[in-house]
Amino acid sequence: MRHAVKGRKLKRTAEHRKALLINLATALFKHKKIKTTVAKAKEARIFVERLITKARKGDIPARRYVARFIKDREALKELFNEIVVKVGDRPGGYTRVVKLGSRRGDGADLAILELVDYNEGVAKEQKKKEAPVTQTKKEVQEKSEVEEEEIKAEMSEEVQQDEEIKKTSEPQNKPSSETDKKEN
Repeated sequence: MRHAVKGRKLKRTAEHRKALLINLATALFKHKKIKTTVAKAKEARIFVERLITKARKGDIPARRYVARFIKDREALKELFNEIVVKVGDRPGGYTRVVKLGSRRGDGADLAILELVDYNEGVAKEQKKKEAPVTQTKKEVQEKSEVEEEEIKAEMSEEVQQDEEIKKTSEPQNKPSSETDKKEN
């Protein structure tokens, strides 16, 4: 029995497991959301949250500690400049694991590992679902006719404004030319 044994082996050696977690963390910091198996996502969540907590300090030793694992400079800059700022004073729980179901090829359980403060894509998808998906041809035609009428109204207003500007500028030009003639 595995009493009090933490972590998952993921059927890998220690070095391979460490490299896997580092690569998953780097990808998460770059893309804010990654798709992987449930076991890898749960294990990577622990690793990533420790790195984010360490990065929240923001001092030089914290940067060096995180840089030991995250070799990609862009991901490191993004972690310290954007992610830590957006996390703010959140006391842990920076990531979320959302289960997706089984993979078609081998039946492995898939999940999405994402940063909690960067779930804008999920909110956009929910808004799209709330909007009506199908419209009848009449509704589309009516909508296009209304848009055309609005465009014509805007164009006529612009033409009227241009004519008013021309009218106001013409009288100003005539008196100035008359004054020039009187002076000569």
